[in-house]
Amino acid sequence: MQDKRVKFALTRVAPILLLLMLCFSGCDSNSNVPTSLVRAQSTSQGAATPDHGSVGIGDTFDALAPPVRLLIPAIGVNSVIEDVGILENGDLGTATRDPWDDVGWYDLGAYPGSRGSAVIDGHLDRPGGYPAIFWNLRNLHIGDKVMVLNTHGKTISFRVTRIEFYPPEAAPVQEIFGNQAGNYLNLITCAGDWIPSQHQTKLRQVVYTTLAS
Repeated sequence: MQDKRVKFALTRVAPILLLLMLCFSGCDSNSNVPTSLVRAQSTSQGAATPDHGSVGIGDTFDALAPPVRLLIPAIGVNSVIEDVGILENGDLGTATRDPWDDVGWYDLGAYPGSRGSAVIDGHLDRPGGYPAIFWNLRNLHIGDKVMVLNTHGKTISFRVTRIEFYPPEAAPVQEIFGNQAGNYLNLITCAGDWIPSQHQTKLRQVVYTTLAS
């Protein structure tokens, strides 16, 4: 397999109207040249725009700090978290300093631990098909612990609640990025068979986690 990326586009079209455009992309043999794939649009009237300053009941000052490290003991992940934003083409970026071993936090969304849906993405594998940081994400189980260390020195713990695999056009973008009903952290990577003609994998994996009480 070649380098694969999971990318998302989030476009605000009005103060009370959030248009979420989901774009997953893979890359050909040149990892710096993204191959645009499928976009799925979901429109919701009055939806809450992701806001990393939002605070819910029980949120603390420690929850409103950028994450710096991701730890998933069950699969041996201990990774630096890089801030990522929206690229010029409208897609969500991935880690750039160490793309295969770091992960990317969408820094326009929720802080991990605060109210809303924080999102972290990572590569499944690297050129040549060798494992990257989220290679073993598929081996997680319900109840496994996911921890984030932030710049305040606070370790915030989450528990895996669901693991889903979606075709790109069927991924529930609002649920992944815009669920404000609790304190969530969603992990995303590629999955499924490689489709050479499309330079992408067939599926996307989303691991849903909820703040541990």
